[in-house]
Amino acid sequence: MKFHISRILLVMALAASSVVTAHARECADSTIKGTYAFTIHGQILTPGGPLLVDGIAKTTFDGDGELTQVSAVAINGNIPLIWSPSTGTYTVNADCTGTMTLISTGQPTLHLAILVSQSGNHIHTVVTNPGFATTSDAERVWAHEIWISSFGRRAR
Repeated sequence: MKFHISRILLVMALAASSVVTAHARECADSTIKGTYAFTIHGQILTPGGPLLVDGIAKTTFDGDGELTQVSAVAINGNIPLIWSPSTGTYTVNADCTGTMTLISTGQPTLHLAILVSQSGNHIHTVVTNPGFATTSDAERVWAHEIWISSFGRRAR
């Protein structure tokens, strides 16, 4: 009888810890607060043929749904503006999926689907505008200020 009760208690403890663990893995806008380095690849499909897209971007998320970005994106091997500024918005759902909108002067507004992984340290995107076949992957940039705020230490 003792063994049976112990087994029931063990199962109940594991079930309770699974609920806590599942809750801890939920995402929100604040999951991606900070600065990320993106690598961008893909194509823009035009009537005259595809345009190749390759680039990088530095995007800062404020944790409340607003973002700023600078990017250097080559279209068919030409970069029209190095460190082109953008602003935008984003939403991260509890299941770590979401959306992002980028607004750049003189450019079409870009809409993206995003997937957050690695506890917010990585972001994967795909542009959802018609005619775009472009994806990007990002990793969090561990700036000195983040390290200090995470560990409560001061730099020397």
